[in-house]
Order: sequence, then C-alpha cells, then structure tokens
Amino acid sequence: MIVVLLLALALIGTSVLLVLRAGGAADPRRRQALEHIGAYGFNADAVVGGPRPQARERLASVATIVGNIYSRYARTDREREIRELLRSAGLYRMRVTTFLGYRVLAAVGMALFLLWLISSAGGGGVLMLFVVITFGALGWIAPMFILRKRAAHRLQQVDREVPELVDLLVTTVEAGVGFGSALQITARRVEGPLGQELRVALSEQGMGLTIQEALKNMLSRANSPALRMFVQAIIQGDTLGVSIGKILRDLAVDMRKRRRQNAEERAQKAPTKIIFPLVLLILPAMFIVAVWPMVYSFLNGLG
Repeated sequence: MIVVLLLALALIGTSVLLVLRAGGAADPRRRQALEHIGAYGFNADAVVGGPRPQARERLASVATIVGNIYSRYARTDREREIRELLRSAGLYRMRVTTFLGYRVLAAVGMALFLLWLISSAGGGGVLMLFVVITFGALGWIAPMFILRKRAAHRLQQVDREVPELVDLLVTTVEAGVGFGSALQITARRVEGPLGQELRVALSEQGMGLTIQEALKNMLSRANSPALRMFVQAIIQGDTLGVSIGKILRDLAVDMRKRRRQNAEERAQKAPTKIIFPLVLLILPAMFIVAVWPMVYSFLNGLG
C-alpha cells in the first residue's frame, strides 16, 4: 500500500509539472512577438518556428472555458493581482480566466487521479478521502505558488540588470546622443527580461506613446525597486528640466551604492543562515566521528 501511495505521489508530481509547463504556453508566442520588433530596427534575431502545438492549444482553450465558467459562478477579487503577476512573470498573452482554468484543472485532475489510484488499490475510508481533498487543495495552490516564484525570479533578474543599463546610458548620453536614441542603442545590447521590457517600451513609443508613458507602462509590467528608481528619476528630470546626463550619473552612483549595500547585507546574513546546517548536520557528524570510538571502547570495556 505504501509503494502504491509513493507511486501515486510521483505520478501526481509529474502531472502537476506538465500542467504548469502548459501554463506557460503563451511564453513562446510572447518571445516570437518580441522578436518581430527586429523588423522595425532593433537587434533581434529572425523569427524561427512554426505554430504552437495543437495539444497545447487545446489545453489552453479547455482551460479558458473552465476559467470562464469558474469566474462566472465564483467571482474572485484577486483578478487584478493575478493579472499583475502574469505580467511580472512575462506571460503577457495569458488571460486571467485561462490561468484560473489551469488551477481548476490541476486541482480536479490531482484529486481524481489520486482517487482512481486509491480505488484501484482497494483502499477507501475517511482518511483516504481526506488525502484526496488535501491533494486537490495542493493542486489548486501549486500554480499560484509557482507563478509567484516565477514573477519574483524575473523581477530579481530585472533588478540585477538595471545598473548595467544605467551605466550604458550614461556612456551613450555623455557621448552626445539623445536619451531616446541612447535607449534604442542600449536596448540592442541588454539581454534578458530587462532587454525584453525595453524593446516592448520602445515598440509602444513607436506606436505613438511618449517615452514617459512607455516607461510607466514598463514599470507597471516589471515593478522592481531598481527599475522604479530609474523610471522615477527619468520622469522627474524631464519634468523639472534637469540635464539627463547628470541624472543618469547620479543614478549610477546610487545604484552602485545600493548593490554594495545589498552585498554587505547578504554577507551579514550568511553566518546566521549557516548556523542551522552547522548545528543539525556538521556538528553531529563530527561528534560521531570524534567521540563515538571512545564511547564504544568505554562501553566495550564495561562488558
């Protein structure tokens, strides 16, 4: 019975990973849309690849239908939060109802699959029903948890790349290039999530928005502390008429100080974090290796 339960847990974990991987179905299309910006003057590679797999499209459509039904009968007040998390995670084309549908499918799928395994193994009872409900709740919580982790990881990447962006802008602006042109030149060199957000912002600017509005939209998609500081400094300097080169130079100095402070903070946290593995793992092992032979000899001498 224990072997069957462990097998069920392994299969359920695999099914959750597959469902959550399918939850990122919009990510390839987002990358493809960003690569299309290369046709308008940005340094992006040619678009390669065909249509999305049919199975993924069907799963997304089923999730959308289920999400629409769920949102119709169970109104949630967290749609705005989910929408912001989807944007922060880079899932621009995924709708809130689609994500809710994936959550419902994951919860129901895990509960039914575990119930089928238990019934096929001949189990039952109130305890097994409680286990099924528990795993269904885990299937409901897991997609939201992974979405939060993905959004937080992406925002950390953006926050880590902003100082390099500011340094490149300082060099370009002080060479005599305008801020808009400097931002376009820099967007060709910056990679990762920050480069993607810059190219989206420049695409919005090319569609008629001002650079301040495009930067505000970029901040709404990736609201990291360093990016917020950068956008606020640019908007404030443009409003007050301060030289953009001086603002970027001061901002670069502040960014370096902030990165140094973060490094010192992490270094100060290291001794506290190492206490737990030291006490629970290293010291018992050293105690066994150093003291156990003497204890064994003493007990052997006592007969």
